[in-house]
Amino acid sequence: MPDDLTRRLDDVVAVYGEAMGYRSELLEARRGYIATHARRPGFRAVATLTRDGHLVGFGYGYTSAGGQWWHDQVRGALSEEARKTWLTDCFEVVELHVRPPAQGHGVGARQLRALLRMATGATTLLSTPEADEWESRAWRLYRRFEFVDVLRDFRFPGDERAFAVLGRQLPLPT
Repeated sequence: MPDDLTRRLDDVVAVYGEAMGYRSELLEARRGYIATHARRPGFRAVATLTRDGHLVGFGYGYTSAGGQWWHDQVRGALSEEARKTWLTDCFEVVELHVRPPAQGHGVGARQLRALLRMATGATTLLSTPEADEWESRAWRLYRRFEFVDVLRDFRFPGDERAFAVLGRQLPLPT
């Protein structure tokens, strides 16, 4: 799957940009991150294609570990007890995106379910921009999957937005 992701990197970056509403110069930086992420230990990815092979959505994650930027940022904000609970054996959901026209049709839920079923680890964590939990499709999805608050109103360096870090125990019930 890492090779599939990197082979379709243009499509992946396009979906990411549409879903997040990011400017093109930011997307170029993401291209390099995504290619690097595909080589991390425990990497797992999912994709949703139309019948004619167009990418509608994707998601991926990997084993969270010290020395990784996101892991280290979150670790620094957690108590020692929370670190032990959430980061000791953690699968990090790094990206989960669906093109806006395809949102609201269960694509994100199918992708998240498949990704978490492939995940290794005792817990999973993700971050998402703070939003009204009733208005945001992403928030409603994560709550349906029983993600709980780990950190709220967290600020990552270089981003003015507030984020929530959400987590849940693994594995998913069958």
